Amino acid sequence: EVQLVESGGGLVQAGGSLRLSCAASGFTFHDYAIGWFRQAPGKEREGVACISSSDGSTYSVDYLESVKGRFTISSDGTKNTVYLQMNSLKPEDTAVYYCAAEVGYTEFVCTRPGYYGMDYWGKGTLVTVSS
Repeated sequence: EVQLVESGGGLVQAGGSLRLSCAASGFTFHDYAIGWFRQAPGKEREGVACISSSDGSTYSVDYLESVKGRFTISSDGTKNTVYLQMNSLKPEDTAVYYCAAEVGYTEFVCTRPGYYGMDYWGKGTLVTVSS
């Protein structure tokens, strides 16, 4: 059974940083795509960042335009974990952040609009950025 568990959310002041973790289990960390998504109150969920990989080589990395230069997605195959380093946080980054995964042939997953179609989802972690 595929499971994704997010952690690392919390309350931070504007300009601060947080690192979110997505610990994955139930599939081999060889061919996968993992995306970070967020949903703010009253807004639709949006894809924030995505990474796809095969046998340790990265297919692609992609970011939502509004987080480029501030957020970095990375993976650690030894820990089956994907991270989202978030710097220069803004109040508009406040949301519940989810990670989601797709396994198998994933070369083009991160090129899909909004990284739609991920098969497995975590329960989310809340990020609150105060002004």
